[in-house]
Amino acid sequence: MFLEALGSALLGFALACAAVYRLPHRLPSRTLVLPTGTAGGLFGAFLTHTALGSASYLLVLTGALVVAAASLSLLLRPTERFRRSSSATA
Repeated sequence: MFLEALGSALLGFALACAAVYRLPHRLPSRTLVLPTGTAGGLFGAFLTHTALGSASYLLVLTGALVVAAASLSLLLRPTERFRRSSSATA
């Protein structure tokens, strides 16, 4: 269980580091993104372990990766070229 938690936290942190490196213009500050990825990985491992019981280690890490990616995707901002004005033009 300890290895699942440690592995999922490291996996979420690595995913968050990759997101900060690849998409710095679309994400908020690094101090928000890195803990979000780590917490998403831990929550994903907890959720997968609770739902599947003593499943394989790789299956729990896959669940952690999916939830970490989903939580990081919530932080993404739209690019400037797709942003529309909120005022209606008449």
